[in-house]
Amino acid sequence: MQSVIAFDVSMGKSYMVIYNAARSCIFEGEILHNRPHFEQLNKQIIDLVQKDGQVPAIVFEATGVYSRPLERFMNDHGFQYCLLNPLESKIQTATMRIHTTDKSDAHRLAQTHFTTERRIKKPQDNYFDQMRALSRYYHELDEELAMFRSRMHTLLQLTFPEMESLFTQKSELFLNILQLFPHPDCVKNLSKTVVRNRLLANTDKKLAPKTAEKKAIQLIGAAQDSYPAVDQDDIRCEQLKDYAKRSLAILRKREELIQQMVDLSKERNEYQILISIPGIGKNTAVRLIGEIGDITRFENHKQLNAYAGIDIKRFQSGTLFYKDKINKRGNSHLRGF
Repeated sequence: MQSVIAFDVSMGKSYMVIYNAARSCIFEGEILHNRPHFEQLNKQIIDLVQKDGQVPAIVFEATGVYSRPLERFMNDHGFQYCLLNPLESKIQTATMRIHTTDKSDAHRLAQTHFTTERRIKKPQDNYFDQMRALSRYYHELDEELAMFRSRMHTLLQLTFPEMESLFTQKSELFLNILQLFPHPDCVKNLSKTVVRNRLLANTDKKLAPKTAEKKAIQLIGAAQDSYPAVDQDDIRCEQLKDYAKRSLAILRKREELIQQMVDLSKERNEYQILISIPGIGKNTAVRLIGEIGDITRFENHKQLNAYAGIDIKRFQSGTLFYKDKINKRGNSHLRGF
């Protein structure tokens, strides 16, 4: 039986315990997540290898960004480790939990490791790590864009409510027009030709002259009928223009991220397989890869379903039977596809 090293990870530090093969604690103490402390940890592990003739088992919980420095240390030095999600750890140590502290959690992780079968964390290619980061960045921009759209909707009800019915609100054209004409008075005294030319000059996407003229006519007609709640010089018109400008920048950044993900993926089999499936385009394909990661780490489809949180939760007692539902305990980003 090998020795066990367990960590209770928190922000910038971990509480570490070492148990020998006889299940006795031979060391406990706090380590900081910095180079000097990691060098000392490396020395401790090497000493254990020389003493026991084998590498110790290493176990700790995944705590988001806080456990990442410890994970990198293990990967950089080639040490295998068991990385538990918090729910898994709670279940495995449930019968022993009385007082929850950094010290007790580390001890319980170590003690239960002798009697619990845990899977070794499989190192993941840096490609998947970068794809996950890009996918999450895209998701954050999505949320920010939704916030700006909600704010623009509110402002438009005061400045130029007819605008929302004239144009597709998720298009770059709509955002450009908001910056040019946030209020009907910005349009009323302009000719059809002037409005058309401004649309053509201020829209990065190629806009056909006939389409621009059609939009100009619609815009002028809406401006004539509109009865806004605020004047043209109201600060909320400037606020609307600012939100439109920032939303446009987010749209373009999202496109850049997708292209960056495609460039990273285009030579990989995962990407080629996904885009060959009808209904899956490059956007969905790269974001699926970003959220799933290395699919080979799943032994079967049930594990993948559980990871996504779409495995079935069933409750039946006697004659009482509830409708099956998905667990929703897995990757919520992945379930969004």
